[in-house]
Amino acid sequence: MNSVQLRSQLTGALELVKEHADELRDLDQALGDGDLGITISAGADAVVAALAVLPSDATTVEVVRSVAKAFANANPSTMAALVAGGLLAGSRTWDGVTDITLADAEVFVRTAGESIAQRGKSQVGDKTILDAIFPAADALAAADDSVSGLDAAIAAAANGVSETKQMQSRRGRASWLQERSIGLQDPGATAFLRFLECWKVARSS
Repeated sequence: MNSVQLRSQLTGALELVKEHADELRDLDQALGDGDLGITISAGADAVVAALAVLPSDATTVEVVRSVAKAFANANPSTMAALVAGGLLAGSRTWDGVTDITLADAEVFVRTAGESIAQRGKSQVGDKTILDAIFPAADALAAADDSVSGLDAAIAAAANGVSETKQMQSRRGRASWLQERSIGLQDPGATAFLRFLECWKVARSS
């Protein structure tokens, strides 16, 4: 995938992911302050607008950095800052990359997850977006091609989301609920899963 295809894919996926804003809002209201739906929809709109005005010869790194900046500036939320930081960290693994391979995608996702973990002082099992990101990265690493890799990443992220229901939230406002958070699905992990699902739909359209 080259930078032009990356821009197209991102635009298509983000237009679709906005359709899940209400679901993410409701999940976030159960565990936090309910702003995730707005974070995703406003961020998606800002990113799509930023991608539309990028020069046609923008590199893959420039595309991702534009996405990160637009997403962060669209919202003052912690999630927006963590995701933007993850994207910037991931973009550094693509220096000099003109055609993104499955291996490049895996390294990007894992590096973004590591950045979010470090900045958010969290890890897998804390009931956060990481419970979907790292299983997806592992699935990409084990895949033979990009098509099966995406399917495997979606399945792994979906399983991670399901497993968050049995976890107690240990980070952010959700941690205030303590044991009452058990049985509830993590909204951040769900948002990552929905993005992967929308990426697949955008790729096939």
